[in-house]
Amino acid sequence: MKHMLRQVFRSGKFVTGFVIFMAIMLTVIIYPLLITDHPLSIIGQGTFFPPGIYVNVFDSVSSPAYTIMLDDAAAKRIAGRLNDEDREAIREWLVGAGVADGEIDIANTESLLGLWVNNYDSTANVAGMTNADRNYYIRLNKSLQVLLSTEGVTLAASNPETGALEETGTVEPTQYVNVREVANVRLLPLGTDNFGRDVLTELVSATAVSLRIGFVAGIIATFIGLVLGLVSGYMGGIVDDVISFITNLFIVIPGFVLLILISFSIGQERRGPFVIAVVIGLTSWVWTARAVRAQVISLRNRDHVNLSKLSGHSIVHIISRDILPYIASYVVMALILQISAGILAEAQLSVLGLGPRTTEEATLGLMMNWALIYQAHILGKWWAYFPVILVIALIAFSLNLMNTGMDQVFNPALRD
Repeated sequence: MKHMLRQVFRSGKFVTGFVIFMAIMLTVIIYPLLITDHPLSIIGQGTFFPPGIYVNVFDSVSSPAYTIMLDDAAAKRIAGRLNDEDREAIREWLVGAGVADGEIDIANTESLLGLWVNNYDSTANVAGMTNADRNYYIRLNKSLQVLLSTEGVTLAASNPETGALEETGTVEPTQYVNVREVANVRLLPLGTDNFGRDVLTELVSATAVSLRIGFVAGIIATFIGLVLGLVSGYMGGIVDDVISFITNLFIVIPGFVLLILISFSIGQERRGPFVIAVVIGLTSWVWTARAVRAQVISLRNRDHVNLSKLSGHSIVHIISRDILPYIASYVVMALILQISAGILAEAQLSVLGLGPRTTEEATLGLMMNWALIYQAHILGKWWAYFPVILVIALIAFSLNLMNTGMDQVFNPALRD
């Protein structure tokens, strides 16, 4: 065993895949210990908050203020608040008002705002502009006037006795707060999803659930395939014919179609992660059974097996002691592939809306399903789906790399 493990861990491909997979496993284990929030708790009143550090506005007002004189502070403030849609809308209005399109550079904030201030007229009748468009430009102009203003913002509070507003202070454009001195700061490295939930926390939890589904499905599929392959390959005769008939029947019916039909018939309320894992395992054992059968057929007439037969050992003893150890490495490789296939199958089912129920636990496939339903890919909210794709790809890549490394170690035809 030690010699075999030493050989396996000398494979660069296996070690690379093993390191990637263990990094994912450690993240799944350690992260919930550090961040105890429920992965499906809604923290944002809104959808698709972009990744970043969120500072509580109320607490930032009462935090110590520092005056910092920066020449480009105003330009950065305006450029940060003026999004691409607003810039394009300004260009369309200017072109409609008669400004040459070649004079407009929407990437140059200073030039764009200069043209806007010099040309915008709320009473101008621009061809093709609807009343809704006119109101939009009025609101846009007001917000730009606030951004261009160099005067401070007055803070006021209601007097509890008179009910009138009284000035409590002024926030100047040159005043800054230290984020470390603000009481409530929340880091959202991957923003929030369509429900306002922390994507990173949800992603870690979903990865753990998908891994559990993969392991359960892989163990079930490998066990069924191993048992049927061992019995079929060793017994031969009518037993082999019956098992081969069942195996060929499952091969004729596409496994994923069968998986869809079974998942649909179960119903969403009863489709938990464990149930989905069992269904995947029960429909994906076929190729493992055929491969194990082929291996056993090549071993059943070896000298050590015949000697065991002559010694009067039982069939169970011969299969478990004289055949199984010789295909153990192949079984491990089959298990690795079945785990990877189980995770991918769950993702495919969930994207189609046939995965686990959505009220208790998230999976990687469910996160993809939510992102597609709420059009994150169309709206450009990459953080809602790209990290999920990356995690699925890393898991599949690491497991397949481990399988390739083991195959090079145990398959003489592939050795250098």
